[in-house]
Formats: sequence, structure tokens, C-alpha cells
Amino acid sequence: MKAALITGSSSGIGKAIAAKLLHNEIQVIGLARDHSKFTPESGEYYPITADLSDVKKLEKITRGILKDYPQINIFISNAGYGDFRNLENFSAPQIHDFFNVNLIAQIILCRYLSTHFKSNGGGNIIILGSEAALTGKKKGTLYSAAKFGLRGFAQALRDEVGTSGVGVSVINPGLVRTPFFDNLDFEPGDRENNAIAPEDIAKIVLELLGTRSGTIIDEINLSPGSHSINFKQNS
Repeated sequence: MKAALITGSSSGIGKAIAAKLLHNEIQVIGLARDHSKFTPESGEYYPITADLSDVKKLEKITRGILKDYPQINIFISNAGYGDFRNLENFSAPQIHDFFNVNLIAQIILCRYLSTHFKSNGGGNIIILGSEAALTGKKKGTLYSAAKFGLRGFAQALRDEVGTSGVGVSVINPGLVRTPFFDNLDFEPGDRENNAIAPEDIAKIVLELLGTRSGTIIDEINLSPGSHSINFKQNS
């Protein structure tokens, strides 16, 4: 039986992926800070509470997960958050914390998952990137830096582990209609084609996992049919 570790499994894209995998009889080990927003009826969902910003604890947490769930052969690197301001408006600690969650934590997790997969003869790593990994724009300095970093990391890791049966793929979506925007001052436009549905990304993940092991899909870029943004009124 396939088993997937998904970061940020309780909300948004991660939640949609978890639901899709469970529906297709794939075990899901979900890593998130708050699991109250996703309580599937499936007995194959195993929630683990963790805060990825505390990177010093990640090695111990990851080793514990792999000890308890050695059957894991899929890793979906999804967790992260956005903060879109001019660079001069970030403090040094804010920059440090942002990269801990959006880049460093993902690299640390991949370090241990890729080793585990190599030892077991193969596996799949799917990293949720962003269109911000393709083009940098104003107020996206930190976000683009993190996503560009993940994209370059994935390319190098793919070259390292590809001959060991480990596939590394990146999905770069544009605006996706999820709670990602709850704490931001903008959101996708109201029309259906102004944003990608998280369920669409979940379908692509399932297709990637069904691809023959000898064929690696390096990268998939997704865009909404129409680009429109609503700026929220200050309360």
C-alpha cells in the first residue's frame, strides 16, 4: 500500500491532496499545526501536530515519523505561508522565520525522506512551488526567493537521487482559491476562472503518482484562465 507524508495537510491545497489520496486508498500521514479543520472519516489518516518554524526539532520529528510509519514512500512538500510587502518593511527576525518555514524546513524534510526512499528502493517527492518561482515581482522578494530556492533545490536533488528510483517533481501553480489569502490584503477575483481550484492540483498529484517509475515529470506550471485580483478594504 502506498503511504504519503503531507505537510500542511489540514487546509487548502494540502487538505485537497490528502482527501484525494485517501479516496484512492493511499494512507496519509498529515503534518500540520492544527488538525481541527480536517477530520476525514477514513481510518487511514494519521495526524501529527508539529510547527515547521521550529527547524531545530525537525530532525527528531522526522526520524520519529519514519520509525512509526516506515511504509511512507511519498512525500508532498506543501506547507508554507505568504507575506507580500516591500523588503524594507521586514525585520531581520521576520525574514529568518519566513525562510525557516518556506524553505529550510522543506529542505530538512527532503533530506531525511530522500534517504529513506533510497534505502527502500524508490519513492516520490512532490514539491508545491509557485508561479513566483518563475518570475519575481515587487512585494514578492521573500516569497519568490523561497520558491526560486525550492525550485533550484528540487532540480539538484532530482539529479542526485534519480538513479536510485526517487522521483522529484515540482508543481508551480498561480493563484489558488484557498485560506492562503485569509491574512493577506488581496485575494483572487470572484470569477471561477480567476483562480485554480485546489482539487485540480490534487488530481495532478494523483496523476504524477500513477506515472511509470521510469518516467520523471520534472515540473508542471499552472495558471488560472484569467488574472484578476481583489484588494481587501482595510477594516
